[in-house]
Amino acid sequence: MAMKSCGSYSAMILIQLAYGGSNILIKIALDKGLNQLAFVVYRHVIAVVLLGPFAYVLERKQRPSLSVSVITKIFVLSSLGTTIHLNVYYAGLAYTSATVASALANVIPSLTFLMAVLLRMEKVKISTARGWAKVLGTTICIGGSLIFTFWKGGFLYKSFEERPLISIHSSKDHAVVKENWIKGSALILISHIAWSAWLILQAMVCKVYPARLSLTTLICFFASIQSSFLALFFGRNPRLWKLEWDVQLLTIIYCGVVISALVYYLQTWCISKKGPVFAAMFSPLLLIIVGIFSAIAFAERLHLGSLVGAVCIILGLYCALWGKLEDDITAQQADEAGKTIAADGKPDEISTNGYPLANLENENGKC
Repeated sequence: MAMKSCGSYSAMILIQLAYGGSNILIKIALDKGLNQLAFVVYRHVIAVVLLGPFAYVLERKQRPSLSVSVITKIFVLSSLGTTIHLNVYYAGLAYTSATVASALANVIPSLTFLMAVLLRMEKVKISTARGWAKVLGTTICIGGSLIFTFWKGGFLYKSFEERPLISIHSSKDHAVVKENWIKGSALILISHIAWSAWLILQAMVCKVYPARLSLTTLICFFASIQSSFLALFFGRNPRLWKLEWDVQLLTIIYCGVVISALVYYLQTWCISKKGPVFAAMFSPLLLIIVGIFSAIAFAERLHLGSLVGAVCIILGLYCALWGKLEDDITAQQADEAGKTIAADGKPDEISTNGYPLANLENENGKC
């Protein structure tokens, strides 16, 4: 139990670290002119080529047959978590600032938690300490993320580096343009709603199609096809698909191998083990990781709000995960009790005071 839980926690932290590295690379590559449509297609094609042979060989005996219902669910799953989420998110960034996008990303835990409760995938008993811990931890996590994003306060440190290790100069940073804040925020919010729905639906699909490698391969396969159709309408210029040995190619390879292949698989594994809410609760950690990476790579200054927000995120995450762990322990105890009853043949009848009637007969000599 402890080893399995530790593995899930370690995997989710590794996932957020991988996402942090991809955010830095994507920030540089898009500034250098990488087309978002070509980027989404290329990264998922790489993942299919990489995962396909492993999925075919390793899951050849345990892979269930693909019915029309399962294929439809995987197709919808791919549409939500990859095609809609990624393309709509990048489109929203063109109309608003990165600060707003980072703040809106913190609705993922609450949205996923709410969807899971409504679909009865997550049980919350307010009368118990673990129920309060999950609700309170989610709230604290979101509040800490907003503090981290919006409260700048005074500078704690000038930067980790005197000069940025990586220098990028976006034309958007210097051009005086009127940003469509409402349109951009709406697009980014839609992308995060799609991502939360992806987490929920993936937990359902894992039950009917437990071959995780094959599932991840199919998700990436459908994502590449769907994004290719989008590119036929919005990215017809052949120059957008040209690749050279530069940071754009590095970003595509990194996101294809690490994010679309490895991270997608790890996330699927964690969701099948712990559920969608567990995976969503680690999203606010990305703010802290990206903040540290940015301070090192781009010599960005750390603010007092960043420290306070980071502390709140860690406390909230710990609180929510404690409640989730208590749920797992309770579920395991109930499962062990059920196995014990099954082994005995039939359950003991329980008297009104909570003691088995069989024991009372032995002690009193009568019923």
